[in-house]
Amino acid sequence: MDTTRRHPVKNRLHSWLLERGEAYMHRKYGPRKKAIFSRLPASVVEIGSGPGANLRYYPSGTRLTAIEPNAAMHAPLRANAARRGIDLTIRGVKGESLDLANESVDAVVGTLVLCSVDSPRQVVAEILRILKPGGRFIFLEHVAAMNGTPLNRVQDWLAKPWRWAFDGCHLNRDTHLVLGQAGFSTVDMDCFMLTSPAVMIMPHIFGVAVK
Repeated sequence: MDTTRRHPVKNRLHSWLLERGEAYMHRKYGPRKKAIFSRLPASVVEIGSGPGANLRYYPSGTRLTAIEPNAAMHAPLRANAARRGIDLTIRGVKGESLDLANESVDAVVGTLVLCSVDSPRQVVAEILRILKPGGRFIFLEHVAAMNGTPLNRVQDWLAKPWRWAFDGCHLNRDTHLVLGQAGFSTVDMDCFMLTSPAVMIMPHIFGVAVK
């Protein structure tokens, strides 16, 4: 379901919140991102770029194709790219239907995006389709807590109102299973608990999947 036209006010609010939260996310995720983003090729596709929270980690001159269907994100994304010297192309399509050729991309980045897409399995299938053999998918996601734990029950209880408030974000998605079953040749995944007062999004995965 494409909500970008049906909820323009909510989309603008979400863009504003992401912009204001960029410094917080940098403190929480920055060291991990720096370690991997520094080894990316000169041309990268990013799924769900938002207003550009990841742009600070790309070297100046990086050619970035940003997949971002929410038009409210495009202006701050362009401004961030200009400030950081990123050669930006925005494609306003959804991750489930990428308008890129088969086996045409060396690296895809997706951070905190598979929680909110309509079909994470279809998005990951599209990523696999466009990656060249040996190409890499760099991911960072919050995920469901282990089944049967108190935190997992909290996530299930909050799932519906959270999804409404945060642009379709699912608290209780088993994204680690989606990646493990997608057909990558290797998946190097670090599972960790983020230090955060928002306990419902503490379980995270971070890593690299190779086609």
